[in-house]
Amino acid sequence: MLVDALHIEVTGKGPPLVLLHGWAMHGGIFAPLVAQLTTQRTLYVVDLPGHGHSRSSAVSLAPENCARAILGAVPAAPWCGWSLGGLIALQAALLAPQQVSKLAMLCATPKFVLAEDWPQGMSRDVFTGFEAGLRSDWRATIDRFIALEAFGSDQMREELKLLRDAVLERGEPSTRVLQEGLQVLESSDLREHLPALQVPSVWIAGRRDRLVNPQAMQASAQLSPNARYVQIEHAGHAPFLTHAQAVAEVLVGFLQKNEESLVYECNIV
Repeated sequence: MLVDALHIEVTGKGPPLVLLHGWAMHGGIFAPLVAQLTTQRTLYVVDLPGHGHSRSSAVSLAPENCARAILGAVPAAPWCGWSLGGLIALQAALLAPQQVSKLAMLCATPKFVLAEDWPQGMSRDVFTGFEAGLRSDWRATIDRFIALEAFGSDQMREELKLLRDAVLERGEPSTRVLQEGLQVLESSDLREHLPALQVPSVWIAGRRDRLVNPQAMQASAQLSPNARYVQIEHAGHAPFLTHAQAVAEVLVGFLQKNEESLVYECNIV
């Protein structure tokens, strides 16, 4: 499926679910999770603008612009976003709750960078280093980022290999878009909008994540009405790679649950 050079792979059967990947990756990274969900969901797996098969897309990665473009290309459905994809999915749920019926935030927060009132965020120096690295050696910069994504997972070597194998599987990402993505992660802050979030949400963290602090996700869930926080104990930043079954079970349970519930914690070993 191709809409304005935005590549969306449609697979599986059942009610729809939209999947959005993270920075420097593409929809193919979700393969282990897709394999767990295809018998229960029709999956709309998006390659974000400038990434994967959407390399030629002129759509901006700015969350509102990107969210509106994807909203115009997929049916009404729950959305699940990983990392940068989570920020875009959250924006879509805020913009169009009538179209994004539920929201799953996978190792993602409304604000990624450290601030006085957000001590759980990532140091701005990390982003500065990545931005400088993109100008000199984008491949080495992505490799450093991937190493951070895998670090902490109890299956670090396996996760690192999967991420490295996947990153160029659909061609080289656009350097311009890589820089734009880092700027989006560095500057975006949707925290003030969380109390007005109209759709149920689940916040799925990897306890060993070294990029997105699980405490930031827990705090985000507490700011959101009708939200659930789930922590996968031995996972890092990409739990859908190493703990795909656990992530799928959380998603399916969340998507099938109709009644409202209060925020609560759940640990998955």
